[in-house]
Formats: sequence, C-alpha cells, structure tokens
Amino acid sequence: MIAGRFAGAMAALGPFERSPRLAVAVSGGSDSLALALLASDWAKEQGGEIVALTVDHRLRAESRAEAEQTGRWLAARGIAHHILPWLDAEAGPGLQAAARAARYRLLTGWCRDNEILHLLLGHQRDDQAETLMLRLARGSGVDGLAAMAGSSAHSDVQLLRPLLDIPRDDLRDYLHSLGQSWIEDPSNQAERFDRVRWRKFLAEERVSAERLALTARQLGRARQALEAGAAALAVETVTLSGNGYAWLYPAPLLAADEEIALRLLAALSRTVGGGEFPPRLDGLERMLEALRSLSGRRTFAGCVFAPQRDGRILVCREAAKMAPAVALEPGREALWDNRFLIRAAGEGELRWGALGAEAAPGFRDAAEKSGIPRAVLPTLPILMDKHGILVVPPLGWIRAETGLTIARWGFAPVFPLAGAGFRLVTAPARII
Repeated sequence: MIAGRFAGAMAALGPFERSPRLAVAVSGGSDSLALALLASDWAKEQGGEIVALTVDHRLRAESRAEAEQTGRWLAARGIAHHILPWLDAEAGPGLQAAARAARYRLLTGWCRDNEILHLLLGHQRDDQAETLMLRLARGSGVDGLAAMAGSSAHSDVQLLRPLLDIPRDDLRDYLHSLGQSWIEDPSNQAERFDRVRWRKFLAEERVSAERLALTARQLGRARQALEAGAAALAVETVTLSGNGYAWLYPAPLLAADEEIALRLLAALSRTVGGGEFPPRLDGLERMLEALRSLSGRRTFAGCVFAPQRDGRILVCREAAKMAPAVALEPGREALWDNRFLIRAAGEGELRWGALGAEAAPGFRDAAEKSGIPRAVLPTLPILMDKHGILVVPPLGWIRAETGLTIARWGFAPVFPLAGAGFRLVTAPARII
C-alpha cells in the first residue's frame, strides 16, 4: 500500500520534531499533489500538519488560475495553501535555470520566515531516472550521476524527497483511488526541453526507470564515501570564520588524494563565494595545481585566495562579484549573497548588503580589534537605510539612535562546507 511505503520513506528521512509542521511544494501536477495528500495523512498521524506552497512563475497565462485551482483542491481536504508569485521573471536563454533558482528561493524563504524546518519535494522514481540520463549526457562525474538525494541541506531548511522510490504511475493510481484530479502542465510534453526528450526516449526504448534509479543509488554510495573523505580533510585544512571567510592550510590539501582535494576545494569555493553552481572541473584542476606554488593573490569562483607569510592562505569573497544589496521586509528574513541571513525590524526602507570598498577604510581600526583581515573588510555584511550605514554586525558597530531591532543575523551559506552529506533512500526505505 502506497501510504505504508510513504511512511517508511519518511521514517528513514527523520527524525522529526513532535507534532511536525512540514511544508510541501505543490505545483498541482500529479506527483506533488499526491505528495501533499500522503504527507497530510502522515503528519496528522504524528499529531502535526502540513502547509502547501505553490510557486506561480507567471510564465503562462493559465498559471495563476492553476495555482488557485490547486488551492481549492487542497482546501477541500483541509490543507492550508499559499501561492508564492515570482515577481521578477524575465524571458531569456537562462529562463529555466532562473525559474528553478527562484522556485527554491521562494520556497525556502517562506519556510525560514515561518520557522518550518522541512520542505518536501515531489520528485519520484521516473524523475530520478531522467536526471541520471540528463547528467550522463552532460558528462557529469560521480556527484551528478548520483542524481537527487533523499535529504539535502539548503541553508537552515532541510529538503526531503520521500517519493524517490515510487514510480509516477503508482502516484496517479493513488490519486484515481481518491477521485482526485490534477493539472497537466503542457511544458511536460514540449520537446524543446532536454528532460522531456529523455522521458520520451526512455519510454520508447522501454528502458527501466527502476534500473536507472538503482544505478543512481549505487553511485550515491560512491558519492557518500567521497564526501566523507572531503569532510575529514576539511577538519585538517580549513578554519571557517563566522564572518564569511576561511583560512586554508594547503599542505594536507595538496598531499591528499586528488579527487578528495578537488571536492573540498569546490565546497570551500562555493561556501565562501556563494556560487549557485559548483566550479567547473577544468577550473578546479587548474586552481589546485596553482595552490602548489601560489605566491600572489588569485581569484577563483567568486573567491580571493591570498597566501600569507605564515604559510596559510586567506580565502575570502571577491568584492567585485558580490550580489547587490537586498531589501529587508520587517519581521522577515533576508538572504544576501547566498551567505548571510538577517531578520530585523526598523523604520523606513532597509537594505542588507556589503560594506564596500568606499566605506571600508573608516572601519579598519574596528576590524583590526576584531581580528578580521583587512582584505575581508569590504565584503562584510551591513544593514543600511536611506541615510547610510545603520549596523555593521560583525564589528558590533551601530549608528546611534537607530530604533532598530535585530532578531537574528549570521553566516548561513546556502551551500555549507560540510553539510549533512549526500543521503539517499533505498527500498525498503532506509537511509544510507
């Protein structure tokens, strides 16, 4: 019975808090709608509840009506629902990637604002098989071919995929048994998308999604071993600061197995540099080789690598590559540069961004007292209003009589140096 399989998958992905309150991403399609109904029943059995979130990308004229229809279906089953519109969509060659990034940003942002720890996603076994083929065609390594993890960290929200061992047909049979309709997105049939072409190829050639998912699972085990090695190496080689920079001790890194060293270098660059995607392999290989004889400042993947007299290497954010400041809404968290979170309330329009090179000289003494390297100073996060700098949290500096309340701030990289690790669910459900 599908409810029992789902419960087993959730048990493997836990533990959860008492009376868990979970968020579920629901597009209105069969996979996510089945996920919402299964998760709702499961949560009720634990004394908890779910809330459903639909991102309206506003890329099709029907999208708002479809989101509202999804909300009506869920309301009829006693499930709370919120629509999250993507307000800054722009057509262009990178539209798919931008829409995906916006979707995760909106979903995880809502979860953080509402203190929800777990976000459930509706990827199922056929999606896993398609993802493997997509990445194989792109020449991906072990990480890519391991496809999607059952559980993955995204800043302080945990993304869970409890359907990865359940095929789409089973989910649709479940909805039919409940008399529940769903929305068919026409883009799922559009052959201009690589995923759709692979889906049709797999169906026409009768390639088993179950076997492909098993291959991804086996590669996932290899990825786990490599990640464990990289995490152990990080303990020896990296000291990460809560102000967004790191000290790298190169000798253990350069003595390590090359695959492990490259993996750690990629993770460090992404954590400090705030990159949406890992650095390319060819660039990583060149950077690792450069570290063997690094004698001057070098930039890579949004980071600056600056060798010090004591043999350490300072790794900090490249000031020219930082994201622009973001607006801060009272009582809501704001994430800047994929690295720094804040929740604050005050009068007027507030922005959360970088100190910058122009203002940095005025804070050199404070940075020196705090032990913050001068090269890091322009990249420190600050809170601003229309009159200028309000607060420099890392330095403990605050403008007099601001009337500002900071509930929380900190270095919370979307891609941490060593997070929970790659986790996958096997059937029968258990975590590896």
